[in-house]
Amino acid sequence: MNRLPVAPDFQTLIETVESLPLDEQDMLIEIIRSRVIQRRRADLAAEIAKARDGFRRGDVRRGTAADVMAELAH
Repeated sequence: MNRLPVAPDFQTLIETVESLPLDEQDMLIEIIRSRVIQRRRADLAAEIAKARDGFRRGDVRRGTAADVMAELAH
C-alpha cells in the first residue's frame, strides 16, 4: 500500500535548516521570503477581484466611515 509522505513537524524543520551551511540558510530564507510575498500578492489580487465583483453586483458600496455610520443609524 502506498502511503503519502508525512510532513516533518516544525521543530524538525528548524533543526534541518540549522544543519545547513550558512549560505544555504541565507538562500532558503530569500526563497521563502520571495514565495511569501508572491502568495500575499496573489491573495490580495483575489480579494480585490472579489470586492470588484461584489461592487458590480451591487453587494458592495463605496463610502466613508461617516457614510456607514449614517446608514447604520437609519
